[in-house]
Amino acid sequence: MSSNGDDFAPGGAWFVLHTRSRQEKILAGELASMRVDHYLPLVRRQRVYGNRKAVVEEPLFPGYVFLRGTADQAYQADRTKRVANIIRVNDQRRLESELNNIRLALSQNASLDPYPHLVRGVRVEVRSGPFQGLQGIIEEKGKDARLILQVDVLGRAVTLELAGAMVEPLAT
Repeated sequence: MSSNGDDFAPGGAWFVLHTRSRQEKILAGELASMRVDHYLPLVRRQRVYGNRKAVVEEPLFPGYVFLRGTADQAYQADRTKRVANIIRVNDQRRLESELNNIRLALSQNASLDPYPHLVRGVRVEVRSGPFQGLQGIIEEKGKDARLILQVDVLGRAVTLELAGAMVEPLAT
């Protein structure tokens, strides 16, 4: 299963499961028990409850779980009553690449922040350092740069702060 951030298993098609409110982790647990390959990227956030602080794991993309398998497995997930909608993925390679970018960034304990999805910008690849191999869209900000990791099928993106010298534009 891919839910823990390991490499994605080959085979099957990607489906995006749009979940009912706050059902992502429960659905991921049910998919794991059904042995259905899935990915739920989680980030650690500090939350304050009254006068107590706690670190919690929250979905990076609230309301979404990525399933890799057959249409029957996607419909099986739908029957859990935790799925609001199944989104078919037209560009499988692109989603795979985008999810690999997210997985790599999370494996390096990157601090990812939600960011509005961008259509325009310069596509780059990180050439050195712990995030080597990540591809995204760069946004300049003074001496530092922000790398935007997009998941087009969701219309969402997250940002990662990088030193500008670590990235190079990709050939278009």
